[in-house]
Amino acid sequence: MRPLTARLGCEINRVEASNHHILTAHNAGGTADRRRLYFVLALAAGYFATELAAGWLTNSLALLSDAIHMLTDIAAISLSLLTLWISSRPATEGKTFGYLRAEILGALLNGLFLWLLVAFIWIEAFERLRHPVHVHGFGVMIVAVIGIFVNSLAAWITSGASGAGDGGRGMAVRAVFVHVISDLIGSLGVLIAGALVYFTGTWQADPAVSILIGALVLYSSWGLVREGVDILMESVPAHIDLQRVRDDLLAVEGAEEVHDLHVWCLTSHQVALAAHCVVRADIDQDRVLHQMSELLRANFNIHHMTVQLERDSRRRHEPEHF
Repeated sequence: MRPLTARLGCEINRVEASNHHILTAHNAGGTADRRRLYFVLALAAGYFATELAAGWLTNSLALLSDAIHMLTDIAAISLSLLTLWISSRPATEGKTFGYLRAEILGALLNGLFLWLLVAFIWIEAFERLRHPVHVHGFGVMIVAVIGIFVNSLAAWITSGASGAGDGGRGMAVRAVFVHVISDLIGSLGVLIAGALVYFTGTWQADPAVSILIGALVLYSSWGLVREGVDILMESVPAHIDLQRVRDDLLAVEGAEEVHDLHVWCLTSHQVALAAHCVVRADIDQDRVLHQMSELLRANFNIHHMTVQLERDSRRRHEPEHF
């Protein structure tokens, strides 16, 4: 058996390398996410100014309300940028994983804020159903078409289709994506409402469409809020089959039992694992540890892992870690 100091040195090196991989990968993804969000922020700010001016000139409460919606999106994007900056700060002695989950908290707040926004939209919609307001339908339609173009571009950027090489979106970008999709749906609804007002004079079309928009926003944001709660509750990630992880670990030669198996998300990009594994007394434990670590990386993209090896029942008091 290796000396204790050698085993501890090996364990420390593996943990440090794993933590370095997590922080490096997270910071790389965060940089790409920030580039996307800065561009979307510029789009949102420009369209907000356009809607505000058009709403004033056309006396359209619908456009002014949507401009307020865009203002909340600007605040949401700013919050996402702030949480990405916080999450990129290095680890400290008091916070050994750094501030990675600041991104999750920001995304969760964004989702809950969307729900408050829907409540406001519905209150205004029911008020307009009782007291219809005059809207210049043609001007509303023109601005809505511009909004469809702007929000489609923003949705393309935040969806990951723009070709950024970060391997996927973080929750901060996904939170903004949900906001952008709600804006896109809103612009489509405003276009329909403006057309109905302009061609048929149906003033109730605007609040009726607003109610439908609110329902769609609730539906689209539910998954974001649920995932944020799951991550904070350290639930098993939806894409991880825990039984398959157990079976694959047991398939390594020498492994006899896996217990105390835990898999959870550190962030939307990083998955962690901890487990105890009983192995035969005559097995090469270094080989078992190496095969298990390679298996977890290749099959499940898990790079942060703590596996404690225990010899069989005759020598289970001599554990090893990596």
